[in-house]
Amino acid sequence: MNADAVNADAVGADAKRVAVVGDCPLLRRGLVGVIESAPDLVLTVSAQSVAEAEGALEPGDVVLLDLQLQPSLLSAAIGRLAGRGTEVLVLRSGPRDDVAQAMRAGARGCLSRQAGEAELLVAISLAAAGCAYVSAVLALPPDDEVAGRLTDRERQILELVAGGETDHGIAERLGISEHTVHSHLDRLRDKVGSRRRVDLTRFAIMHAIVPKERHDGPDA
Repeated sequence: MNADAVNADAVGADAKRVAVVGDCPLLRRGLVGVIESAPDLVLTVSAQSVAEAEGALEPGDVVLLDLQLQPSLLSAAIGRLAGRGTEVLVLRSGPRDDVAQAMRAGARGCLSRQAGEAELLVAISLAAAGCAYVSAVLALPPDDEVAGRLTDRERQILELVAGGETDHGIAERLGISEHTVHSHLDRLRDKVGSRRRVDLTRFAIMHAIVPKERHDGPDA
């Protein structure tokens, strides 16, 4: 049997459910080892294909996806998993353009195959919370015309949106009013060309405007 299902019932209710789907046995075992050693994570299944893992998946699960497939087939696999309500983190080592394609297919983020254990755990935690994540080495440089026209404040707000902050949370973090946040977001949406928050998040990731270290208080 290729898929190894795990009984998660004995683990605490607060534990994050993580599945590993990968066609490289060595890398798959390494990912499993990290998950099993983390006290707040529970491995739900380890499988070499999406079909083998699906029966053990639940909405909200984080799926680490490492499949060496043609781009169209990989996009289909991502869409299939995202359609089940899972948060898909795709492991990549190829061109940066792969990131954009994975995100368009429905991935929550992309993680470098050379990432260390600490980065992996951060990515899983963010994905489980519904936040996007892309390894810095995979992020596209901010050379797009639209990204170049963003003000410093708009970039700050876009970064916080990508980190999952609410409008109220952004206002508190930056020490500005919620009305001012709404005004900045309206201008951002006009520049990006979409009203949806998820599209703002994807725009931020595609242009390397990714969440940085969180601060305890508002910016000066």
